[in-house]
Amino acid sequence: MTKPELIAKISEKAGITKENAERGLDALLGALEGALAKDEKVTFIGFGSFSTVERKERLGRNPKTGEKITIPAAKVVKFTVGKALKEAIQ
Repeated sequence: MTKPELIAKISEKAGITKENAERGLDALLGALEGALAKDEKVTFIGFGSFSTVERKERLGRNPKTGEKITIPAAKVVKFTVGKALKEAIQ
């Protein structure tokens, strides 16, 4: 599903205009991004949790050449599925 498709679904389900749905979605994503940038955990009960984790430097391999390379450490976003969402997709 693309962002425009999601906006259309939100608009339809909430009975609001697409413009208002887009503003709401942009506000949600901005708040989520801001919280994760501050290393805060964001939890939607039943849906899941977003958090940041530090990934350590590790050894990898260039698939094209087979040469060993060092993959640098990085901060990444982790999503943990909530119970209700897990049950809904089974």
